[in-house]
Amino acid sequence: MKTLTAKEEEIMGFFWEKGPLFVKQMLEFYDDPRPHFNTVSTFVRMLEDKGYVSHRAIGNSYQYYAVVSKEDFKKKTLKGVISKYFNNSYLGVVSSLVKEEEISLDELKELIREVENANK
Repeated sequence: MKTLTAKEEEIMGFFWEKGPLFVKQMLEFYDDPRPHFNTVSTFVRMLEDKGYVSHRAIGNSYQYYAVVSKEDFKKKTLKGVISKYFNNSYLGVVSSLVKEEEISLDELKELIREVENANK
């Protein structure tokens, strides 16, 4: 799965939240000053080239829709971060979160309980 720019992720968020969309509809989700139609259209076509969205012709326009789910994207992105920054060590991720106090000991114990219960 190819990586996305921040702008591409933002547009994917529209698809994940709203479902199939025309580019014209997407413009409504932006505050003023809104991006130009062609700018948004270019990003959507780049997402299609990367395999994240597809389209169906409706009249003389295209309606685009996500072909990669938000869950799949999150999983692949997380795996990429763990691979790139933690040498594929999930323990390293958890250890880092504990050391940085981003996760408390009680939260860690709860996580362990959840994992143990899921394996029963």
